[in-house]
Amino acid sequence: MKLHSILLGLGLVSLSALAADVTGTWKADFETQRGLQKYTFTLKQEGSTVTGKASVEREGEKREVEFKEGKADGDTVTFVELLKVQDREINITFTGKVADGDIKFTRKVGDFGSSEATAKRDASVRGPGGPRRGFGGPIELKPDDKPAFPDAPQGFDQARDGIAHGKLEMVEYDSKSVGTKRKALVYTPPGYSPDTKYPVLYLLHGIGGDEEEWRRGGNPNVILDNLIADKKAAPMIIVMPNGRAQTDDRPGSNAMATAPAFGKFDQDLLGSLIPFIESKYSVIKDRESRALAGLSMGGGQSLNFGLANLDTFAWVGGFSSAPNTRPAAELVPDPEKAAKQLKLLYVSCGNKDGLIRISQNVHAYLKEKNVPHIWHVDEHAHDFQHWKKGLFQFSQLIFKTNAK
Repeated sequence: MKLHSILLGLGLVSLSALAADVTGTWKADFETQRGLQKYTFTLKQEGSTVTGKASVEREGEKREVEFKEGKADGDTVTFVELLKVQDREINITFTGKVADGDIKFTRKVGDFGSSEATAKRDASVRGPGGPRRGFGGPIELKPDDKPAFPDAPQGFDQARDGIAHGKLEMVEYDSKSVGTKRKALVYTPPGYSPDTKYPVLYLLHGIGGDEEEWRRGGNPNVILDNLIADKKAAPMIIVMPNGRAQTDDRPGSNAMATAPAFGKFDQDLLGSLIPFIESKYSVIKDRESRALAGLSMGGGQSLNFGLANLDTFAWVGGFSSAPNTRPAAELVPDPEKAAKQLKLLYVSCGNKDGLIRISQNVHAYLKEKNVPHIWHVDEHAHDFQHWKKGLFQFSQLIFKTNAK
């Protein structure tokens, strides 16, 4: 037993001697779902244990992060960053291979997506060989990837004095598919009256959000108040539900783990939420008076569920849709029929968004199959700057006869 322990100890010493030491300062740029993020790593290795921190810059904003669970094994180093998104923490795992004096990192956000970059020791700029990647490969902009509209005007999302304002209220409804009461935030337009019938936009959130996400980050009530005051949008009701169709519908500490619940939300939407809204509010109950749109995971839901239920929705929009989006040929298996039924199909993404490939593929298929749609690419990343401008443009087009 003693000899076995001695040999094992010698083996461990040998492995330690062969392992690369990552102690020092490293720099790498990652093209992520939230845009280009510039990391300056400060790492310290003691045996197989790695500790460290990083200064991260994104679009002129900086944050400081501490790493946990750091370890080195031969030429491989791993550690975890706790990324705060929408007041919640998500694990970001870094796996690096040390070779030729560099560290070739993969930065993985759960099972949702990853990006790669090469870290250079003590370098002031990102060296060659560190590819900027999005979901499924590098961001490659194509000739069609350009704005369909001018940028939204200054103040489009700021509350204005001297105009009428709508109301926001939280409601609860019984969900047959989930088997519990669920919440939805509802916007009613200025001057809402039970004597008038209104169209309805169902507006969905992202993987880390809930029924409050649009209010927290997008000011949908303000955007619509301003557009309605300027007579640029039809007075409408907006319903912002929780797209996570499970009993505990909070994102929790690992929002990615709740992804399967988003795929079942159509049962709740069609079977419970829409009937509830149409019983409580004065709405027009036909497909041409219902729209479905969303951001990120909610964008994928909107394309998946909206295009699969064109007898229910005539207006569909996906803002930087996430990888839950079905392949384009599944979204629109009968292009000719979809072209006849759709009043508007709106697809958008930012040109700094690591998920742009998904929306590019949808656009390319729709273009090939001659399905009328809007393809809008702006200068933003995977963030509310893009999403609220998507709402600004989309809401001006829906519930109008000349949308196509």
